[in-house]
Amino acid sequence: MLEIPESYVLAKQLNETIQGKIISFVQAGHSPHSFTWYSDNPDGYDELLAGKQIGICRGVGGMLEIEVQDSRILLGDGVSPKYHEDCKKAPAKHQLYVEFDDKTAITCTVQMYGGIWAYREGTNDNPYYLAACEKPSPLSEEFDYPYFLSLKNKEDDKLSAKAFLATKQRIPGLGNGTLQDILFTCGIHPKCKMGELREEEYRCMYDAVKSVLREMADTGGRDTEKDLFGRKGGYVTILSKNTLWSPCPSCGYELRKGNYLGGTIYYCEHCQKLHTS
Repeated sequence: MLEIPESYVLAKQLNETIQGKIISFVQAGHSPHSFTWYSDNPDGYDELLAGKQIGICRGVGGMLEIEVQDSRILLGDGVSPKYHEDCKKAPAKHQLYVEFDDKTAITCTVQMYGGIWAYREGTNDNPYYLAACEKPSPLSEEFDYPYFLSLKNKEDDKLSAKAFLATKQRIPGLGNGTLQDILFTCGIHPKCKMGELREEEYRCMYDAVKSVLREMADTGGRDTEKDLFGRKGGYVTILSKNTLWSPCPSCGYELRKGNYLGGTIYYCEHCQKLHTS
């Protein structure tokens, strides 16, 4: 699933491979997928986009936005884009196919769920997209400690650390995947209540958000995800499906797994304290 590091990496790769190319043909909705969302009728994507030039691609939280002159393509967090040097070698199954005038192409497939939207610039009123556009990324200088302090209100004291970091679009693009290593790095259990954290622990959480996401982005994304060319990311996850039941790198205790708030959490019972007060 796309989160901040992957959208950063994919945007950089798209800028290096397709920026400046002219779209010759677009096909959306070729392979039916019940949980793929489109803008209006996907049959109209070719008319909207064909003949236009690709501009800048950028990560927007856990989304990818591709500039196409007066239009935009927006890929949601469950979408996996792939680049094909020879359009004839593109897979037969896809939810979006974009061919360029040099006979290269990109395809997009949806894993569990995801949005593939194409629309005129300025017409997207999706609240998740708008929030991601308005709020600073943790990869930016604007995301400083005073800003992080402003995210927490008194009513958030009853929230768990996981809920605080990964819900309500407080930090767009920071999801259940990236928060695992963030919380491990600052030694906070996913279920720990925010009201139990001391100020220095909250500062430690901020430092982990900044440093872990930056390392993930700079090393090509997480090793649980793939890039534009089908390669695994270079960031070796500490807590993920890849490391379950293996020894904790800090204390050697067996890493654990649980279900919480609609998703899987990974943690070390020794290094991540559930009760800090």
